Amino acid sequence: MSTSIPASIKGRSLELYFIDGKPDGMLTAEVFNWTGHVLMVPRTQIANALKREEASRTGVYILVGEQDDGPLAYIGEAEEVGKRLKDHAKNKDWWTSAVLVTTSADALHKAHVKYLESRLVEIAEDVRVTPLENGNSPPRPSLSEASIANMEFFLDTLLMLLPAIRVDMFLDRKRPEKESSLLSQDADIPMFQLTNKRHGLTATARLENGEFIILAGSEARMEWAGDTTDKTSYWKLFGELVGQGVIIPDGSKRVFAMDYAFSSSSAAGAVVNGRSTRGPTEWKVKGTNKTYREWELDQLD
Repeated sequence: MSTSIPASIKGRSLELYFIDGKPDGMLTAEVFNWTGHVLMVPRTQIANALKREEASRTGVYILVGEQDDGPLAYIGEAEEVGKRLKDHAKNKDWWTSAVLVTTSADALHKAHVKYLESRLVEIAEDVRVTPLENGNSPPRPSLSEASIANMEFFLDTLLMLLPAIRVDMFLDRKRPEKESSLLSQDADIPMFQLTNKRHGLTATARLENGEFIILAGSEARMEWAGDTTDKTSYWKLFGELVGQGVIIPDGSKRVFAMDYAFSSSSAAGAVVNGRSTRGPTEWKVKGTNKTYREWELDQLD
């Protein structure tokens, strides 16, 4: 009997440790068989963080916070990340939490962290989810081919880990477009449609690999018309997609300039309608009156 593990299994084991037992306090994050170590620190606990061993290591760091016009971040590197964090606490008042990325054996050297800093800035600027306070894009240092491969592997794991601790500024939700002929031929890809007759909007989406992806050419409201105090923050998402050029003006409405993945049908529906939307009931299986919710229940049976 074969005991081999299928090549399709890509799962990773993530260990989170809440240092003071509180979900909004300091935490560490590590992945099995990965040399990296992540420490997330609320600004209110900087003094405690600076006493920890991680603060004396070489690494990269990410400052996360908000200003009046929305979220903001800063990416940097240091041979002693705690010392740099202390400087930023004195000189920058907008950030509310920091992520320190080091290794458990302090194995990173200056060229390694400069490379990681450069790549993280490149990715953040390409994704354009959160603006950076960084004045410019730092150049990549000269590394051997083997070192670059090692740093890219390190980076891949880090980018998988960060969304798990609520840092999603590197998460790219843009998706490559699929030709309509290919979509129509693939019966395994369910298609849905949302129609807003009052505002003359039609949007089409596909459900693939657990993502609700609105297709390029789908229509959306020109402006957000719903509540801007809603705890779901879909109004912020709408503004971010406008700023990123995902939904662009087209006459009296907007259209999706690319395929874009959402975490839920409600988030997708809210961006289309410009207001909070009950996605499970407003999205319909394309060409039918069956709601997404009814389709979902069919899959459970």
